[in-house]
Amino acid sequence: VNAAATSARGSLVETTEELFDQIFDTNVRGPFFLMQGLVAHLLERKAPGSIVNVLSMSAHAGQSFLTPYSTSKGALMTLTKNVASAYRKNRIRCNAVLPGWMDTEGEAIVQKKWHGASDDWLEKAEAAQPMGQLVKPAQLARLITYMLSPQAGVMTGSLVDYDQNIAGVIGE
Repeated sequence: VNAAATSARGSLVETTEELFDQIFDTNVRGPFFLMQGLVAHLLERKAPGSIVNVLSMSAHAGQSFLTPYSTSKGALMTLTKNVASAYRKNRIRCNAVLPGWMDTEGEAIVQKKWHGASDDWLEKAEAAQPMGQLVKPAQLARLITYMLSPQAGVMTGSLVDYDQNIAGVIGE
């Protein structure tokens, strides 16, 4: 499971080369070389395997202040499909889950650091969501566990949007 990420803020115009490199090193380079090592290991042993990359709904486009982050998650989305296609005959599956807004300690830090959120930001955010909550890590973990398991069968190259908001649908 590739789940590391950095979500530093930057628009197209404001993003420095240093920020771009930092985000891509964490969100693309790291997962690329981790997958490379795992796939080489599995091929050497002629063993099947399963990879799940944790992306973000921002991979579909993202907010304007998340341009390098969204772009990096889009790159990892393409890599997921590429690896799935390249190694399916070796029974190595590669899928991704794209969570929406999550209730994590990291998100609490982001909300306060980047958006000046108050201590009750979570309650306010959840009250504004269609299903009354943000994505919970335990919910996502159950999906990832399934995707890694033999019960997922031949599922490979799949991108699972895990969100209560539908990509491409403007709020009603």
